[in-house]
Amino acid sequence: MDRMRVFVGLPLLVFALIAAMEAAWLARRGVRYDWKGYWASFGDAVGRALTGLVIQGGIVGVLLFAIREFRVTTIAMDQAWHWIALFLGQELCYYAMHRADHRVRWFWLNHSVHHSAEQYNLSTAYRLGWTSKLTGAAVFFGPLVWLGFPVPYVVGALALNLLYQYWLHTELVPRLPRAIEFVFNTPSHHRVHHASNPEYLDCNYGGVLIVFDRLFGTCREERPGVPIRYGLVEPVHSYNPVKIAFHAWVKLARDLRRTRGIRQVAMTLFGPPGYLPGSGKKVRQGH
Repeated sequence: MDRMRVFVGLPLLVFALIAAMEAAWLARRGVRYDWKGYWASFGDAVGRALTGLVIQGGIVGVLLFAIREFRVTTIAMDQAWHWIALFLGQELCYYAMHRADHRVRWFWLNHSVHHSAEQYNLSTAYRLGWTSKLTGAAVFFGPLVWLGFPVPYVVGALALNLLYQYWLHTELVPRLPRAIEFVFNTPSHHRVHHASNPEYLDCNYGGVLIVFDRLFGTCREERPGVPIRYGLVEPVHSYNPVKIAFHAWVKLARDLRRTRGIRQVAMTLFGPPGYLPGSGKKVRQGH
């Protein structure tokens, strides 16, 4: 348990330190830094770490190991093409998961936490919510396990994907050369992804790569003259990590009380995030 605490806590301290260095650099440039948001993100990360120690594995862990029992083959990961296939397969699964995070309310319940910060900086990267093991979005990686990739390798590939995305959460990096922007997810692409402007909603879901967004028509560029507004369409207006973690669940409970019939319950849980039961309307609450 002590080793686990070190394993969980050390990366967070490193990320928080780097984020503080970014804050100092921004302050030198005369940019007002949201320190309350910084500490809210840190509180969210600590709460997530503690929740992870209490809830080992969660829904996703159980399902991935269950899927493994029905795999069509076993991939030994001893050839170069195995690693290339894992990388590309993981990127496709991540794209599908991330798109569902924004378009299916059940998954948005946790993912909305990541988009709640109203200032875009490195501390936003580790504001990820406490309930991911309950919503179980990572089950989208099940096909890789079913095809024969070992569960630890699939989980490791996802971890590296998320680690790559840390540096994307900054305004200090401008648009990169065209060739890089065409293939890879960059800070410019991810800034657009975090925007709550109507012009920028629902786009740039990639992890390391942006190619699947280009393939499926969800890639958008920063527009000259259209400054990005960060945060949720309906802001949380709080720096309390507990409120940030559960604000979407509170809204869900309120909407479920308004439902009439199974169809409305299903739409409220698994329809678009802005579905309002009883009104027949879809009012956008997020991205």
